[in-house]
Formats: sequence, C-alpha cells, structure tokens
Amino acid sequence: MRIKAIIPVLAVLGIASGLFAQKAGQAPSPAAQPPAAQEQTQQGSQTQQMGSQVTTNQKIKKPEGSVPLSEKEVTKEIKSSPAATVIKEVKERFVDFDMTPEIEKKLRKAKATDEEIQAVKEAGPKARAQNAKLEMGSGGGAKDIPKEQGTAYNAIKTELDPDKAIAECEDFAKKYPDSPALTYVYSFEANAYQQKADVDKVVEYADKSLKLNGDNLMSLVLSIGIMPQPQYINNHKAEQEKILQDTQTRANHALELIAKLPKLPTESDEDYQKRLGEIGSQVHGPLGMFHLEMANQSLSGMDKTELGKAEEEFNAAVSKTAHPDPRDYYRLGETYKLDGKIDDAIQAFARAGELGQGTLIKTYADQQVAELQKLKAAH
Repeated sequence: MRIKAIIPVLAVLGIASGLFAQKAGQAPSPAAQPPAAQEQTQQGSQTQQMGSQVTTNQKIKKPEGSVPLSEKEVTKEIKSSPAATVIKEVKERFVDFDMTPEIEKKLRKAKATDEEIQAVKEAGPKARAQNAKLEMGSGGGAKDIPKEQGTAYNAIKTELDPDKAIAECEDFAKKYPDSPALTYVYSFEANAYQQKADVDKVVEYADKSLKLNGDNLMSLVLSIGIMPQPQYINNHKAEQEKILQDTQTRANHALELIAKLPKLPTESDEDYQKRLGEIGSQVHGPLGMFHLEMANQSLSGMDKTELGKAEEEFNAAVSKTAHPDPRDYYRLGETYKLDGKIDDAIQAFARAGELGQGTLIKTYADQQVAELQKLKAAH
C-alpha cells in the first residue's frame, strides 16, 4: 500500500507520501509474485523512465539521519545535549510524533527551551504536512481574491485537523463556487481525505481541483500517489487501464512542472536542487509502481524490461530525498525479488525495516529478509 503524506513536498511538496503517508502500523499490500513462492501480486503506479540510468545491481546508499526521532530520543537529547545540537538534530531528522500539551509538559520537565519546543513542533508529521502544502505552491492562484475569501482560504491552509479541514473546504466551495482559489481548496480537501486514508475521496477531490487547473502540482502529486496503488485499483478494476494511463500522463506532467519550479530568492543552488529532488521523489515512487504493475500484466510471464524500469524508478525515489519512504524501499525489494536479485532484495527489505521502525512495514520487511536468506542458503 502506498499512501504518502505531503511532507516537505511532499517533503517539499508530505502530500499526504507521498506526497502520501500511510498510517503508522498499516501493512504494505502483498508483494509481487516472488520467484520461489509463486505468490500473486497486486501492484500499481506511474510512468515515464526518469532521471539517470540506475543499474539494476546498484548498491543502495544509506542516507544518514533519515529515521525520525522518537519522543524518548528527543527527551534524552534535551537532557544530555546543548539546545543548539538538539535543534539541529530535530530539524535534520524530524520527529515521529506531533506535539501535545502532555508531551510539551514532559519536554519542559526535561528542561527544554522555548526554541527546542518550537523546533519539535515544526518537525512533527502534521506540521511537516502543512508546510508541504504551502511549499507546493498551493496558494499560487489565490493571491488576488476578496478579503472574505482570503480569510476563509487562509484558515483552510493552516487547519491541521482533517475533519475540520474537510468541513471548511465544503463550506468554501458552497459560498464561493467561482473563486480562483477553489482549485487549491480542493487540493487541501484531497489532502485531508488522504490523512483519513480515504483513497477514493483523495482522487475525487484531486480530480475536481485539476478540472479547474490542470497545472495544480499538489493535486497532481496527490492523485498519482494513490491511483496506481492496489487499494485504489482494486476498487475500480473495470477502469484499471484508464487509471494507469491517466497516472502516466499526470506523472509526466508533474515532472515537467517540477523542472520549471523557480529558485527561491534566499535559496542556494545546492538547496534548490535538493528541493527539486525531494519533490521529484514523490513522483518516482508511483512511477515505480506503474512499471511494476505493467510487468505483472505481461501475458508471457514477468516482463523483465518493465521490472528494470521499476527498479530504476524506485532507486530514484529513495536516492533523491534525504528522508526516503520505507514503502519505496519495500517495493524496491519486491522488484528485485521478482527479478531474481536476491542480495539486492535483502538489502532493500532491510532498509525498509530500518526506516519503518514501529510499523508493520518493519514486520513484513523482516519476514521478507528471513525468507530470502533461507532461499539463498538453500542454493
């Protein structure tokens, strides 16, 4: 399963990644047909071979500091390290929890400064998702709107509770059906449904947004992060071919828009390229799913060419971001497994488990590693 959150887009675009964030503890969908086990798979995703060629046996580079800090780790850091060190660590790694009055009380008890508390607040999943929404250019067409609309629109942009956000979006659409901001309002509504793991509603409202503005990057990324996924395709099997075609078209368009994103005035060349990479990662993962689905659909057995493209896309997804999604590593492991590359599959699954600490991805990844190690030992 792949529902990513819009994190600085999505880590710079956490739409909700994968832009999509799967709820903690939610298991990935079954793996594609394994070489020995002959398991039936369900995969899905997007198109176009992207970026530089990644060799199928390329070793996976382990990004440093990519696992978010737990509450226990943050508390320990606050007690043992200078505030500047804590803040730097939190900003680089993020945290895996959202600040609550109870947690803030615990951190204050550990002698956290105001600056440390603020850094932790900004590093939580909900805050990152919110930042990603704003960084994605979602307000680009909503600058010149009447004051009343602007007030309502700004409330939507800053609302973190998905149910409240949905209600505010619906109210805005009824009051201002001709507003130039409506395409972005629908983006936020799709993102709110993503947080609720309602895949059909995510695509529904992303579609509404794109009908008003086909260049809405937030809605493009939200939709392509969901459409090729098994949990969505299985609900729309009669439309599978069209869904995959639309995914490919939208993914290509998203990549074109990402390439044209302007450099910010305060952004260095290095930071600009990192930002583009973070956003692009949210497209490459779904593209990997697309090629994996196409490989599975071959009538003459697993399509090796499509598997190679899937490997390339998943490798791009995990290498272009400082905070790779464990689901991308898990899918990369599945792809290697289908391609008979056992050592690479073990390495990818191990990385998925490392990044997926505290979720069922860890459990499933560990099971895959154990199975493949047995398979390897038997030969």
